[in-house]
Amino acid sequence: MNRRPIFLIGCLAFGFAFFYVPILSMIFFSFNRSRLATVWGGFSLQWYGKLFDNAQILNAAILSLKIALLSATLATVLGTLAGIALARFRRFPGRTLFSGLVTAPLIMPEVITGISSLLLFIMMAQWIGWPGSRGFTTITIAHITFSMTYVTTIVQARLQSMDMSVEEAAMDLGSKPWQVLKDVTLPIISPAILSGWLLAFTISIDDVVITNFTTGPGYTTLPILIWSKVRLGVTPDINALATIIVLVVACGVGLSSYLLGRAERRRERDVQMAIAANA
Repeated sequence: MNRRPIFLIGCLAFGFAFFYVPILSMIFFSFNRSRLATVWGGFSLQWYGKLFDNAQILNAAILSLKIALLSATLATVLGTLAGIALARFRRFPGRTLFSGLVTAPLIMPEVITGISSLLLFIMMAQWIGWPGSRGFTTITIAHITFSMTYVTTIVQARLQSMDMSVEEAAMDLGSKPWQVLKDVTLPIISPAILSGWLLAFTISIDDVVITNFTTGPGYTTLPILIWSKVRLGVTPDINALATIIVLVVACGVGLSSYLLGRAERRRERDVQMAIAANA
């Protein structure tokens, strides 16, 4: 009897259980009637009703969504441009410095990024009088700074694996560089751009450390609110909130997988049609 597959299957099952059993237990106890988060008192939806009646949680969720949508969109635009520059322009003055600045947040601890962002905003307020206070704008700028790094990495990797002969063929046929970018390059790397946006959105809406350094009074995001509540003990309304977040994330991942898969199938079909037309 071969024990190796059994051992590997056991390790795989333990790994999945280690990650997903706590999530499933949290979802289970979100329907708990008891006020104690880990003591089952019967099935009830009361905590979901109380959750949607809690203005503090709703305001924090809306603020987090606004910051995440804006920062992810701007980070995707800037990260895509940076990825194109690093992948297509191999030599230009300051390329090494630019590449290091772009990738620095990947290897730098978040607490360092948060402290440096805080010091930057304090010095700017002293020198030019802006920002007058920390809040929505400072959080968004900080999130753009570290989330665009992930977009740049994804887009650059996709461009480096892309066949440049397609772009060269378009330019040989008379297309200008901006037309090649719009009609050839961006459609091909659109799955990578979408993946980068989703990753930037997830990182932004989940961040606690950097947000804690760059926020101010009256601007409490959802992760910070959850962190402040968890320090006093987990309550069933937090389980209900986390369950909704898991559901939304699962729907987003499923939708993105479907869209990326459809785009890939469409690309393969177009390539096959082009090959058949030239045969």
